[in-house]
Amino acid sequence: MPAKPLQSLVDHARRNSPFYADLYRDVPATVTSLTDLPVIDQIAFWAANSWPDNRLLTGPLTDACVYKSGGTTGKPKFSPWTREEHVDSVTAFGAGLVDAGLRPGQKVANLFRAGEFYSGFLFIEYALQHAPIDNVRLPIATAPDEYVADVIHGFGSDVLAGEPMKLSAVAETLLKQDRPAPQVDLILFGGDILFNDLRPLLRSAFPNAALSSIGYASVDAGLVAGPVPAGDDLRVHQAFPNRTVVEIVDDATGEPITEPGVPGRVVVTNLFRTLVPILRYPAGDRAEWVDPECRRFRLLGRSTEGARVGIVSMPTEQVRDVLLAHDPDHHITGMQLVQRRWAGRDGLIIRLGHTTPPPPALTGTLLRAVLDARPTYEDEAAIGAIHPLQIEWVPRSELTTNPRTGKLQQVIDERPAH
Repeated sequence: MPAKPLQSLVDHARRNSPFYADLYRDVPATVTSLTDLPVIDQIAFWAANSWPDNRLLTGPLTDACVYKSGGTTGKPKFSPWTREEHVDSVTAFGAGLVDAGLRPGQKVANLFRAGEFYSGFLFIEYALQHAPIDNVRLPIATAPDEYVADVIHGFGSDVLAGEPMKLSAVAETLLKQDRPAPQVDLILFGGDILFNDLRPLLRSAFPNAALSSIGYASVDAGLVAGPVPAGDDLRVHQAFPNRTVVEIVDDATGEPITEPGVPGRVVVTNLFRTLVPILRYPAGDRAEWVDPECRRFRLLGRSTEGARVGIVSMPTEQVRDVLLAHDPDHHITGMQLVQRRWAGRDGLIIRLGHTTPPPPALTGTLLRAVLDARPTYEDEAAIGAIHPLQIEWVPRSELTTNPRTGKLQQVIDERPAH
């Protein structure tokens, strides 16, 4: 599918989508640059992308693949792709797998999660099928670690593809069984950053395996970027030519950043999706450019749209709504999500501001409410993939704010940079 000119995309969106018609009401008829368009507000975007009464789609839903973004409760966030858009995405992503190190004929164990509209497993499976080289696909999905270990040895898997915590769990199982897998040549991770503290474990279990990002995509933003071989820096990616445009914008001003090494929010424009246009959509991640031409960027973690702990997304607005609904006496005067990493696992602290100390019982009530609303968090903590959720109270004045604007920092990522 060829890329469409920006003007054509904008005209199509404005003409056929009530959401974009309203968003672009004050945008000039002639658009010459992405900066002529506003960055999308995620809350408004998903409010318009409801079912039924959808105000985002540009046409009827008649031939599409539907994935779901967000948690398992609350309003579903469905993201449809036409057949042609989906094939184009997985074809581009499949070519990126070769850049990541996939070689002809390798046996790839797909360990990503499947079910409930989750895109991880299916998207990677389709990408492998549409890759430009032969490969053998082993669609394992969420099988127990012991089963995966048996497949790796019994079937001679050359490549493992999965989320970092799943890959590390399999590695730990192999080491406990005293049967590392030196035949594995390549480990492809996705869904989260692979931190340095997991590398020794992976090296011990897979001593001959190269490590690489599998690529950068999401249900809502869609296709974003492919991996770039960059030595030990596994966070460097590059937008797919003629398919996506990646901007990094300043947190305070919203202006595009053009200087390497300056962190900002990732904003994505898709050049071929028209059923659900993606025009300056905040992907929910932070990054910085690594070259003067602003082609390659290094992912730095999640942005203020929400926190991600292991595979669990914790959207700030949903967490805030749950907390306020269970705080009838209004003790909460501010909230921020603090991501930390210790003992080889991610953890999340919900930091709540107060003006008067809350009753002791309130903390337990709030914690239970959030876990009930985001059940995947408790499931992941129970199997040891992440630390249990915590809540801490601080005086309102001690909540962290942006030193330039005074705005509350909704998500603070205190995890190590490498």
